[in-house]
Amino acid sequence: MSIWTRIADALSALRQGEGLAAVFEKLRTPPEKTVGFTIAVIALGAKMAKADGQVTRDEVRAFRSVFLIAPEDEANAARVFNLARQDVAGFDHYARRIAGMFGPGDPVLIDLVDGLFHIAVANGEFHEVEEDFLRTVADIFGVGERCFRTMHARHVPGAPRDPFEVLGLEPGAPVEAARAAWRQAVKESHPDVLAARGLPEEAIRLAEDRLRDVNRAWEEINRKVPA
Repeated sequence: MSIWTRIADALSALRQGEGLAAVFEKLRTPPEKTVGFTIAVIALGAKMAKADGQVTRDEVRAFRSVFLIAPEDEANAARVFNLARQDVAGFDHYARRIAGMFGPGDPVLIDLVDGLFHIAVANGEFHEVEEDFLRTVADIFGVGERCFRTMHARHVPGAPRDPFEVLGLEPGAPVEAARAAWRQAVKESHPDVLAARGLPEEAIRLAEDRLRDVNRAWEEINRKVPA
């Protein structure tokens, strides 16, 4: 059974007039974390796309690039997305509900903020209202400022892309610290490690992008080390 089929089953209550908030109450037990996480990405992703006033085709494509949706599941995925993107109101409510499923700063929550960044910059722009949205979600999730700046450096067009900051370090940190940070990031982002933790494929795809960025950052730092 695909995750989208499970989501469709979980959302069957909508036919009786229940909203997405009520669905979350049905998805609080640990075995359902994958479904709950996926619904949260859809809801927050749709509201992220709406944050600057409109949902563009680029943002929808960015969403689809994160989520592998089989043709037979597209209707169910679109249903959740369209319900959530009607307005931005309540995004913090969804964020708090998801934060309650995990501990502050949990890697799953970091992956989710990473995905929201991916959607926010899909149209090649990054608006102040989108940064406010992301900062609010990051605060609710317990994602620290340094981690937020790392994602900002990786994703935002035109933002200073210091390789040390991509690794979560202050610019100019010792090379050994950069090497240690790179190794830790590789360990945390490796798809096999995430799969072993039982994370959904969507989170693993985001981690693959992050792994590429941290490898590039380390290569840039290492090239500058005197022979």
